[in-house]
Amino acid sequence: MTRAVSLISGGLDSQLAVKVIQDQGIEVHGVNFVSPFFGGSDSVVQAARQLGIGLHTIDFSEEYLALLKNPRYGFGKNLNPCIDCHGFMLNLAGKYMEQIGADFIITGEVLKQRPMSQNKDALGIVERLSGYPGLILRPLSAKLLPPTEPEIRGLVDRERLLDISGRSRRAQIELTERYGITDYPSPAGGCLLTVPSFAERLRHLFIRRPEPSRRELERLKVGRHFFGPGGFYLITGRRHDENEVLQSSLQPGEVLLKAAAHPGPVSLLSKTDGSPITPGDLSIAASLTARYSDGRELDSVEIKHWSLESEPEVMPAAPRDPSGIAGLEHY
Repeated sequence: MTRAVSLISGGLDSQLAVKVIQDQGIEVHGVNFVSPFFGGSDSVVQAARQLGIGLHTIDFSEEYLALLKNPRYGFGKNLNPCIDCHGFMLNLAGKYMEQIGADFIITGEVLKQRPMSQNKDALGIVERLSGYPGLILRPLSAKLLPPTEPEIRGLVDRERLLDISGRSRRAQIELTERYGITDYPSPAGGCLLTVPSFAERLRHLFIRRPEPSRRELERLKVGRHFFGPGGFYLITGRRHDENEVLQSSLQPGEVLLKAAAHPGPVSLLSKTDGSPITPGDLSIAASLTARYSDGRELDSVEIKHWSLESEPEVMPAAPRDPSGIAGLEHY
């Protein structure tokens, strides 16, 4: 029986690509990639269940961070190395294809849907980077692209593939009715590296700490971020769930802060250069924590601070606007 490996993101296009191939009686095995910036969401599991296929997860976080520092084909609008990323994922998918004895790889890519990574030239570059030229089939746009090996060999009927192009979603929405797909996320979202605010935070963290830990990368997803002189780095939560994330991620050498008598954020203070936290660092962190608490209109707010090494203490802090603190960058 003919078998294919499909990249599954949880989005609509990858689901439709699977359905088009399944219509030809081909067995499909899903693969999802996980990094600190995308993958591993509940929508992926739900998509695989809805499609009736198995799902193999590949965590390539360490390799991805290395790729991110020097992508051969550069970045998109933000910090997204889409061409290098897609080529690398397809290389790993190809190895999985060989491992399970499958015949080719499919993706949900649509020609001209994304200007950087889904034009004809980019798709060709991605295929060469993958190391599996001729074995990557894009069912949604296949009729607009050169025939692949599975089509030439008769494993796939090219006439039953599609010719979707561009950013309009009309053709895909019509196909959801044909295939009975009712549960799929909006096309927005996905990779955090395409989100301007997240990309800025990561860019500034890389400047100060070229080898961030997985925990530090996860923290980039929550709160307001402040970078200052001498390695000063403060994250203040914006919601209850973000406060909980910060509290649960406290590490030795770091400090948590919170207004003692007013609702407000939990703040996490650390040093990106590994140096000890100074009284000056603590004073700035306390004033910012007060600024975002419900006591922001007061002259002074009592701020509780503690660490894994010390018991809670309270200090007064005057709420300060971050724009008035010299050398502080806010993201």
